[in-house]
Amino acid sequence: MADFGYTLWILILPLVTFVILGLFGMKIKGRMAGLTGTASLAVITALSYTAAISYFTGGGLADGVYQKIIPFNSVWLNLTDHLHIDMGILIDPISVMMLVVISTVSLMVHIYSLGYMKGEKGFERYYAFLSLFSFAMLGLVLATNIFQMYIFWELVGVSSYLLIGFYYDRPSAVAASKKAFIVTRFADMGFLVGILLLSFTTKTFDFVSLTALDGPAITSTGGALFLGMSLMTWSMLLIFIGGAGKSAMFPLHIWLPDAMEGPTPVSALIHAATMVVAGVYLVARLFPVYYFTAPEALHIIAWVGALSSLLAAIIATTQTDIKRVLAYSTISQIGYMIFSLGVSGYGDHDGLGFMASNWHLFNHAMFKALLFLGAGSVIHAVHSNYMTDMGSLRKYLPVTHITFLIACLTIAGLPPLSGFFSKDEILTAAFHHDKILFAIEYAVAGLTAFYMFRLYFSIFHGVDRHYHHTPHESPAVMTVPLIILAFGSVFAGFLPFSKLVTSDGVPFESHIEWSIAIPSILIGLAGITVAWVMYRKENALPDKIASTFRLSYRWAYNKFYFDEMYIFVTKKIIFKHISHPVAWFDRHIVDGTMDGIAWVTQSVSSMIKGFQSGQLQKYGYVFVTGAVALALLFIYIL
Repeated sequence: MADFGYTLWILILPLVTFVILGLFGMKIKGRMAGLTGTASLAVITALSYTAAISYFTGGGLADGVYQKIIPFNSVWLNLTDHLHIDMGILIDPISVMMLVVISTVSLMVHIYSLGYMKGEKGFERYYAFLSLFSFAMLGLVLATNIFQMYIFWELVGVSSYLLIGFYYDRPSAVAASKKAFIVTRFADMGFLVGILLLSFTTKTFDFVSLTALDGPAITSTGGALFLGMSLMTWSMLLIFIGGAGKSAMFPLHIWLPDAMEGPTPVSALIHAATMVVAGVYLVARLFPVYYFTAPEALHIIAWVGALSSLLAAIIATTQTDIKRVLAYSTISQIGYMIFSLGVSGYGDHDGLGFMASNWHLFNHAMFKALLFLGAGSVIHAVHSNYMTDMGSLRKYLPVTHITFLIACLTIAGLPPLSGFFSKDEILTAAFHHDKILFAIEYAVAGLTAFYMFRLYFSIFHGVDRHYHHTPHESPAVMTVPLIILAFGSVFAGFLPFSKLVTSDGVPFESHIEWSIAIPSILIGLAGITVAWVMYRKENALPDKIASTFRLSYRWAYNKFYFDEMYIFVTKKIIFKHISHPVAWFDRHIVDGTMDGIAWVTQSVSSMIKGFQSGQLQKYGYVFVTGAVALALLFIYIL
């Protein structure tokens, strides 16, 4: 086994960078702060790639199985004789994969931001927040136990709140950051309760023990039944609620589109490879527990993923803000990953869904980061987020145009780009598990191709607009990350993922099932063709279709009124009929009781305070009166 002790620096460096930039950022010139943060991430990326190469080229392999390696672990807090919270580092296929994903995308965002955020007020603060976010995500994926993961999970929520609300002088940004924080806090409450139930049943927080086939979780009987499900099933469902909140799954998806109020590089960081895939990583990390002890939970997970992907894809077809189109695209693609885990088996080819989900996570990181950074380049050129203000930009932004097209073709699932390979494996896993879910994801594949090329044609073709300022290509510090991510989007599909990341750590051979892949390709091409007809050149067809299906279009455009429903439930039901009565009871009954006791005490005190006035004649009067009263009482009793 290779020595992975150096991976501790992957956590130390971003934390130190955050402290330096957070405390001394105002004393460092803006660009130097950015270069400091970027240099730190470059070292972290080098360490992450070193760990991945070392692990997958034999350092983590023993007897044909990839092992779980813990190069560092320390007991932090003892709770009982059996339960203790550790702080450590766990190296295995999915954590190493996530190291590569997080460090790569984060480094590209750091470099890109040197150009995109140049001259912004709070430039040093921005890079400090990026370092904090990177530290939190890296700590989350390297956690050796579920409580350590939960601690970093909450830190991810705090740092994302800071990044989304970076423009704190904009009410919309403040509202979006609060919305993201509040929605994910409700989900995280379920996560915490699930952890407590799981630890109560298994007497451990440790991932190695929890996922071992002979460990306390998998060998347990599942605990007492409640509403027809075992305690283990309930605990795993509650844990998934935390993952669903962080990954913006239905019905907890409402925070993600509003998170677009943050700087565009932040959108790339949060929506591509880091925060939103935390839920996918959580289910993958505990997958043996889900599969062997809570198969009902996996079934629910599959349906949540499928419905989320379909719902988000439908909404994306109607949005005009390019960042919101990409936000709903993210929800849809994360739904694909969650769905793939839900339909997966365990071991060898049965675990195809597990492998495909992680492969799609890896590929999605590349092309979605590319899409968001490409969108940032477009916004940087035309100073608008709306497709209605764009058109024919291919003439002005050649690098952005080509790289954005590559990303669109990749997410549409066309060969030989990376999205094709992972999407094909997901559909294959679905076909062998549930034909209804398979049909839903086939439809999502066509919708994805349509809304992405609707976006592409509207931006780079369409109307030849006369811009107030002639758009120009972004500087090299912004275009170089686009080229690197485009390279990743093209070639990530050729990685032998089934030999690297599997459900049981044992490599296996995978192949393309052309009977599923060819119809998928044709559906993608059909979506692109429809988008080409409707949006390549300005015509009346989109308006005519929207008018024909007016009601459906209005519902999709207004995001099926989920925000309005949440506002109605919170304001009209929770606030009006629960919070206000509770507040009235607290103010009038609880406070009134305390005020009444105080009033009685004060009144009695005022009545008897004369008894201790210091006047001898009053003391004598009280003494005589008391003696006469006692005498009369004794006479009455006798």
